[in-house]
Amino acid sequence: MTQKIWNVYLSGEIHSDWRERIIEGSKAAGLAVEFTSAVTDHDASDMVGVNILGSEENNFWRDRKASGINSIRTSTQIKAADLVVVRFGPKYKQWNAAFDAGFAVASGKPIVTLHDAELDHPLKEVDEAAKATCRHPEQVVEILSYLLS
Repeated sequence: MTQKIWNVYLSGEIHSDWRERIIEGSKAAGLAVEFTSAVTDHDASDMVGVNILGSEENNFWRDRKASGINSIRTSTQIKAADLVVVRFGPKYKQWNAAFDAGFAVASGKPIVTLHDAELDHPLKEVDEAAKATCRHPEQVVEILSYLLS
């Protein structure tokens, strides 16, 4: 019998190594997991629309082109995921991560949030929808280890 390979979508903050810590920790634990994610190169993500569809003088339309193309990837990968991990970092507001969390829940996908305690209050509704709220990427690996054992 073949072991199921879980598909885990990693959403959110792009300014720290949390994704790498989850991926490496899962590899070290020998977990049958594949990870997907949004494009984490900020400039590539922001400029994809104008790079493909042509330049825009107005930033609104530049961002609209990029968000349309990026949303194809994001929504497809969330729909294919068995679990969605959503990281909220302390430095920037991750509105896109909050949207991903809501989209995942609306799509019937379980979510795990990952953030510092200082964000408990602003994220109370998102955390309420989550199956777990973690403080460290290693806790996500522990949850995956438990789920896959």
